[in-house]
Amino acid sequence: MGQIMWHAADTSERLRAAADYGFASATTANANNKPSFDWANFKLKRDAYIKKLNGIYDSNWNREGIEHIHGYARLTGPNSVEVTGADGSKKEIQADQICIAVGGHPTVPSEQDIPGASLGITSDGFFELDHLPKRVAVVGAGYIAVELAGILNTLGSETHLLIRYEKFLRTFDPMLSDVLMDWMGQTGLNVHKKTQIIKVEGQAGSPLTITTDTGKTIEVDTLIWAIGRRASTEDIGLDKAGVKTNEEGDIIVDEYQQTNVPSITAIGDVQGKALLTPVAIAAGRLRQGVLLFASDSILDRHPTIGTVGLTEPEAREKYDKSSFKALYYSMIPEGHKEPTAYKLVCVGPEEKVVGIHIIGLGSDEVMQGFGVAVKMGATKKDLDDTVAIHPTSAEAQPQDVCTYPAKYLKKTVAISKCLSGVVSKIARDIQVRIGIFLDRANLSNGSNGNKVIKL
Repeated sequence: MGQIMWHAADTSERLRAAADYGFASATTANANNKPSFDWANFKLKRDAYIKKLNGIYDSNWNREGIEHIHGYARLTGPNSVEVTGADGSKKEIQADQICIAVGGHPTVPSEQDIPGASLGITSDGFFELDHLPKRVAVVGAGYIAVELAGILNTLGSETHLLIRYEKFLRTFDPMLSDVLMDWMGQTGLNVHKKTQIIKVEGQAGSPLTITTDTGKTIEVDTLIWAIGRRASTEDIGLDKAGVKTNEEGDIIVDEYQQTNVPSITAIGDVQGKALLTPVAIAAGRLRQGVLLFASDSILDRHPTIGTVGLTEPEAREKYDKSSFKALYYSMIPEGHKEPTAYKLVCVGPEEKVVGIHIIGLGSDEVMQGFGVAVKMGATKKDLDDTVAIHPTSAEAQPQDVCTYPAKYLKKTVAISKCLSGVVSKIARDIQVRIGIFLDRANLSNGSNGNKVIKL
């Protein structure tokens, strides 16, 4: 459902930008200069679409001869499951192999920790809203919080994002967080840094008053908790079957999704790793872990984010003997334009690409191909040798790079011509970072030749 909500926000953004390109307004704008949006009508259509998708799964099961049993399942042993139906009836099922894929659920602070916390909703409750909140606070710094805040802000809500630290998306590459943070400020989304809620006052269905540890109060109509998720492994009989979990309740598995019990595997969110639908599907198909050595992921907000492999800090930690040189190029045109930024992280004399990070329009589609390239061990030269498709934002990746042998330089330097044609022509934001290179060898001996990375 998150994808559907993102497309609604994306349509709103495109309608708003239409006038910039000479088109008459397609709809009436609201006070925030955002196109008006019929939330109730959209919710009906969205829910109908989800119901249709569920029906497709049912049809697929029937076609493949898979028996679908509705009820609450609990393990009763290494090879047995008890299912309790809605009418209270119980059914015992024996199997040679059992796969646990019960997913996860959002976490919410207790009333003891934050008085009034129960007045808020989670990402699940977000999809049950019957109207677009005029004022909303989203709490959290992960991708779910950032996505929800971006969607609501784009659709016209006065949006507040409360984060505990200085930055959000801390598991993503820092470049992505920095660019997105700046863009949020430009679009009017209120980011409250180093802020925690200490109490919430009001009544369900009525305006709420949020008090923070900074002494500030925020008046909102809806409070959304997006502070994390936990595996739904409670009361499913793991102890009866002898399945081990960690302190967080995540099921411990090896690289083949195997638990400590030979007859039981676990896939998806119950592992507490990459909480992404494609990862769970891939694991279910192959039962051999995440297909990419570090799974690629997409963040559905404006602008979209695509990432695969190691971030710069992760690469620095893994390849301890490193040289680093970063140059920054920026072209900031006038107007309300989304930024575009790229980063490649490479290692070794062969310049093997171990990480790619993109923010900007189309990064979700672009990343699918780059994910395959990283998995197959592509080098920077492979990208350089690829003839770019013009005009596209993606052509900034394999564009010409001017390099100089290390023996002529005191430090490794990168010089790049990173202006993708149509992007500059239509005055889109371009922010390109250049010059990240990580190498096990010592550059001081001058034997490494060209050491260049374009970001």
